[in-house]
Order: sequence, then C-alpha cells, then structure tokens
Amino acid sequence: MSFQHFNTKAVHFSSYDGGKNISKTKPIYQTSAFSFKSLEDMEQFFQGEKDYLYSRYNNPNTDDLGYGTAQLEGAPAGIATSSGMSAILTGVLAAAAPGDHIVVPLDLYGGTYQLFQQELQEWGIEVTVADFRDPSNIEAAIESNTTLLYAESVTNPLLRVENIEELITIARRHSLYVMIDNTFATPCFCQPYSLGADIVVHSATKYIGGHSDVTAGILTGHRDMIQKAKQRVINLGANLSPFEAWLACRGLKTLSVRMAKQAENAAALAEWFQQKSNALVYYPETLSEQGNGAMVTIDLGEHYDVSRFFQSLDWIKIVPTLAGVETTVSYPLNTSHRTVPDAIRNDLGITEGTVRISVGIEDARDIIDTFRHALHQAKK
Repeated sequence: MSFQHFNTKAVHFSSYDGGKNISKTKPIYQTSAFSFKSLEDMEQFFQGEKDYLYSRYNNPNTDDLGYGTAQLEGAPAGIATSSGMSAILTGVLAAAAPGDHIVVPLDLYGGTYQLFQQELQEWGIEVTVADFRDPSNIEAAIESNTTLLYAESVTNPLLRVENIEELITIARRHSLYVMIDNTFATPCFCQPYSLGADIVVHSATKYIGGHSDVTAGILTGHRDMIQKAKQRVINLGANLSPFEAWLACRGLKTLSVRMAKQAENAAALAEWFQQKSNALVYYPETLSEQGNGAMVTIDLGEHYDVSRFFQSLDWIKIVPTLAGVETTVSYPLNTSHRTVPDAIRNDLGITEGTVRISVGIEDARDIIDTFRHALHQAKK
C-alpha cells in the first residue's frame, strides 16, 4: 500500500519483518552484527541477497530513519548518520573530491563554516564563501572546477529563506550539484529535493528527533548520490547507533503535529515582538503556506541589557541547540557562530544583542508572558 499524504507517510514509513510474532512498533536491533548459518549464507549479503551483515554498514533501524525521511522529502533514497555534521561531510564528499571547488553562502551555520574552512580545505577541496543574497555573487564565485553549490533552506540564525529554485537554475546552467540543509524548515514546510536539489541534509538531532535526546543526521536524494555518501559513512565510521535511530524514528512519526504547533506559537511570538517590543525581529514569513517554521530571532540592540534578559527568562532554558518541544534560547555570538570571523558576523548583522529563540509546544500565552517579563527586566 502506498500513501499519498504527508501525515500518513510520517506515521507509516517503517518496514515490518515477517515471522510468528509481529511487533506493533519496530524492534530495536541493538546489535553490532548479524549471524549466518554458513559461509554460503554470509556470501549472500555480498551478492545483494541479504540485507544485513554489520551495523556499521546498515541496520534495520537506521534504514528506517533514512527511508522515512526520504519519503517525506519526496526523495528515492536516504541514509542515517551519526550527527548532522557527519551527514554534511559525507554528503559533500559524495559530490566533491580533492581538487574540486564548492561555493557556499556567507550566512552559514557556524559549525558548517568551520568544517568547510578547516577540514575540507585541508583535504584539498576548495571553498568559496559568497553572499547568496545577490545571485550574481553566486555566478561570480563559480570556477572551472566547481562541482557543488551548498545552502540552507532557512539560514541560522537570521532566518533568511533561500531562493532554492533560483539556486538550482544557476547550478543547472553550470552542471553543478545542489545540496540543501533543510534542518530549520523540515520537510513539513520545504522539500528541496522536489524543487530539484540533488542532496538534502538534516540534523535529525533537531526537529526530526524532536525531544533533545538523540544526536543524528540524515541524507536524502538521488540514489547514486546517496549510495556514494553511504560508502563514505561506512568507510569513515559515521554510522548511527540502532537505539538512536529508533528514537529518531519515534520522533519522525510526530514531526508534523509538533511542527504545526511550534510554527503556530512562533508566528504568535514574532507578531508580539514586532508589535510590543523595541527589538529587531527576524522571522521567515515567506517559507510556505503550511507555516514558517518554529524559529524566531531577535536583536535587543541598545534598548535592552542582554545579560539581564537571559537572567530573567524563568523556565525558558539557555541552551546551545534548538528544536526540542520546550521553548529555549541561545546566544549565537558565543555558541553557534563563535568561530565565524568578526567581519562576516558584522556583515550579516549578528551582534551582541542577537538572541535565537527555538519556540516549543507550550501555550503561546505563557511563552509571550515570559518574554514580556524578560524584556521588562532588561529594559535600559
């Protein structure tokens, strides 16, 4: 049976094993390896007649996570990895080799920026950072050895919505691959593969896992690209554990209902900040008809004391990550973008007053009341 609609796919992606006892939920295959009846039986794995040999290669739980996310992205294939960063790395290595060149945006997540500027260049992959806010800058950065354009569907932390269609048009004109980090938007609000991207990456640590209790990454895309990435995952040992895959699969099943509530709360909070505060508000109002995601970023500017603001948030936690069911805040200047050069941060507008808010599923009135109190306490 095939399902056509997003919410049904999110719940019913898991494959079931035959046998006398069929579990309602997928069991956790908490094993490092699988056993065989004979050498001939083991050889069948290498001939493609058996699915599993060793959990570094694949596992029923990790396969479910990759497949389930691919279904929601509208992609034919997907794999799970040990983290969002390992997913980015193995995805890039599927599209670029030593001597190749990639073009990336100025407003990258800080960890991705560090990976590209330090690790990739040491491996012989050239990286050019361009301001994607003007498409002419992308064209100007492309060189004869460019193979990949990389971007985020919604940028971290200032929530710029990337024009993916325009990016893909440029890439096709130059016969380049396109890889999109879709972590902030999730497949609920954006499906880059359906727009023409070759690889879509997620930090499943965030919204797909959804409960701040798992570290995982996912790649979806063309079968040939995902197969290349999978070989990198195997060779680099970037595989995900079965238990964490199982947790992320459990989160995937409730992704759409969580995101609907979190996006609704984020819209209400963004509107309140715009109407009732002196903070500069960043909120992606043009992401999709289904919603605009669950992130709101503000800049307190000269009107509020940053330290007092953070000290006055009561039950809202200060954390260096995002996307759990609880509302949290982070401080990009000394966490996610700590390693990004000052000149780039200044150009983007990431300042000492920038606060990134991950909006949860609580009652929006309680969220707003808490931020109202914090702003009042922090007002200069």
